[in-house]
Amino acid sequence: MPLPAAPPAVGDAMPKTKNFPPELYEATDGLIQNLLASEPFLAYQKSREQFKSDSQAHALIERLSALQAEFRRQQTNGSVTQMDIDELRTVQAQVQANATLIAHASTQQGAVNFLREINQEISQLLGVDFAILAKQKTC
Repeated sequence: MPLPAAPPAVGDAMPKTKNFPPELYEATDGLIQNLLASEPFLAYQKSREQFKSDSQAHALIERLSALQAEFRRQQTNGSVTQMDIDELRTVQAQVQANATLIAHASTQQGAVNFLREINQEISQLLGVDFAILAKQKTC
């Protein structure tokens, strides 16, 4: 579950650039503010804060990550035992049953799906794939 370094604050102004027409700036800033204030993003931000403060969830993720790394190492050496497999499955089940992790993954997916819907709407209006257009680097 990748986490952004720091969530943007709702209401923070987008930095202005010299090459950005004022109308486009205002429209873009309005879109950003509306996205950040949307239900999917607010739910994600709330679940992210809960995840950050849940030491058990963090411990589970760290344990799973360590077990997966060790399991991959053992696979390359051909030394995986049934006990290793059972331990990995047990921790995977604990991660999948943790309410904080379930909420975080669910709300994260909800925010991603919402962005996809927004992209589809903008793309239909523009007649091009907005995400690909926005992803292109400019001078």
